Amino acid sequence: MGEKQELTLEEKEEKVRDFRPIDDAFFETLADDRAFCQEILRVILSDKKLVVEDVIVQNSKRNLYGCSVRLDALCTLGNGTKCNIEVQRSNNDNHLKRVRYNAASIAVVDSQRGDKFRELEDLYVVYISEFDVFHGGYTKYHVDSVVRETGKKVKDGLERVFVNTEIKDGTELSELMTCFLEKEVDNPNFPEFSKRMKFLKHEKGGLDAVCDVMERYEEIAAEKAAKEASEKANIKAVKNMIQFNISKNMILTKYSETEYEQAVKELEEEEAE
Repeated sequence: MGEKQELTLEEKEEKVRDFRPIDDAFFETLADDRAFCQEILRVILSDKKLVVEDVIVQNSKRNLYGCSVRLDALCTLGNGTKCNIEVQRSNNDNHLKRVRYNAASIAVVDSQRGDKFRELEDLYVVYISEFDVFHGGYTKYHVDSVVRETGKKVKDGLERVFVNTEIKDGTELSELMTCFLEKEVDNPNFPEFSKRMKFLKHEKGGLDAVCDVMERYEEIAAEKAAKEASEKANIKAVKNMIQFNISKNMILTKYSETEYEQAVKELEEEEAE
């Protein structure tokens, strides 16, 4: 097999032309910049003095959390608080449980055996979506833990902030969210955002970084498709074996319990139709 041909600068520009900040693969590269994260968090968290000291993105070599924990960008703020920024385009999952899972996973990895719970680091989760998660007509939502009987907010160290690009209300935040839908950003109100977009879309170092992330996502997608095709073929084979009255024990010598259960479920659904 021959060596992979290197794309020209123009070809790379064309390849990344349609990417927007709300897109997972592009945001990972976009957020790998302290100044950019600081600028958007100052607006989202309504704190003009907020400082971002460090950022870890999903593919960072310093990412100790693993692929199972969604780290579009995990920032360390100036006061030591962590802030996990997530972007989400599709509305096909339980978003509150996704936030809960990732927050718990970060807390577990960051804690050390013998630590007192009072020493557990505080965590912000900023969830940026292309839709209004709560259908309330707001650009930003704060989700708090509250004592039902008293209505008093519980301070458990977790702050959840949901923002979206759908609602247009004329605020600075809404203007920032609109930038997440644009293929090019040149907004004087967000100079770091604009600078980062120009670098990633039109300069060699930025284009190389975006294309590297794109290739990784394409490889992951190809591996996932191959795995799904293999699983589908296995389930079909198990269904055939069940229909030929081959024992479960015999089937499990070659196929997994999960594949067997899925095959049984599909056969039952087919009989019910």
